[in-house]
Amino acid sequence: MKKPPPYPEGHQLLKGKTVLVTAAAGTGIGNAVARRCAEEGASALVIADIHERRLGEAANGIEAQTGLRPHTIVADVTSEEDVQRMFAFAIEKMGHIDVLMNNAGLGGYARVREMTDEQWSKVLDVSLNGCFRCLRAAMNHMVPRGTGSIVNNASVLGWRAQEGQAHYAAAKAGVMALTRCAAIEAAEESSVRINCVAPTLAKHPFLAKVTPPGLLEALEAKEAFGRGAEPFEIANVMVFLASDLASYMTGETLSISSQRA
Repeated sequence: MKKPPPYPEGHQLLKGKTVLVTAAAGTGIGNAVARRCAEEGASALVIADIHERRLGEAANGIEAQTGLRPHTIVADVTSEEDVQRMFAFAIEKMGHIDVLMNNAGLGGYARVREMTDEQWSKVLDVSLNGCFRCLRAAMNHMVPRGTGSIVNNASVLGWRAQEGQAHYAAAKAGVMALTRCAAIEAAEESSVRINCVAPTLAKHPFLAKVTPPGLLEALEAKEAFGRGAEPFEIANVMVFLASDLASYMTGETLSISSQRA
């Protein structure tokens, strides 16, 4: 197993940008990308999550690490009312939104024959419908302004098969298709870019709680580097897509993976 690389320095890739990050509490990708946005020069940051206590802790951590205090709002992406309230709050606090890190998602484990309608619908409502609600709200704000960048979070399971993950895989394949179609529509009217990342495996404490024993170790063994990604390694690619360095990219899904073919 190879060790993760050193934590990267900022390069002002998002200098002066205003950023909204969903699902930014806890220890996963959302929190990592919020921190990286601040380190990359974002002028203002709004972080949202359904978990109020962890959201406050995330804001404290980001401020301590970067010096930038994020604005926080509790919001549930399965609620259109909450999504509209979240965007109104972000626009009020920052003036406008340059970047949406559309990160909210929900996984789980259930084999198809035993999967209930409730299990299926819950994962789809957060991971696909929630992504759509936030994407639509961001487009309605950005397209009239003519500019902006949206980065959706999918998964390599949108392409690959894994036992017990039919609902999650279907949702993430939907996020990829949504990204492609929305990007073409946005490009017809503006310079708004919409792209997507597809991580393979980002290790953080919460993931271990919702994964059957031994599965994470088995998945890591399939990685070329013999380890899962650090959340900041996923966040780095999301920051790149949001930045002007990716100015010609739209409708694309970047695989963040070291898996063997």
